[in-house]
Amino acid sequence: MRYKVFGRHRVWLLPLPYVGLLWVPFYNFRDPMLFGFPFFYWYQLAWVPLTAGLTFIAYRTYADAD
Repeated sequence: MRYKVFGRHRVWLLPLPYVGLLWVPFYNFRDPMLFGFPFFYWYQLAWVPLTAGLTFIAYRTYADAD
């Protein structure tokens, strides 16, 4: 029954990638560069594994609910 206590809070992790990528002027810069990639590209690419991790956490919250 642990998911009932903490489940609602973990579902709010799902909109974070959407909000983090929604406002393009926030990350529309060339510097700082990482391995030769401008910030604009590696910021978006960094959200890919981060989004997968956040989705996994939200999924595991309700995986045992059945």
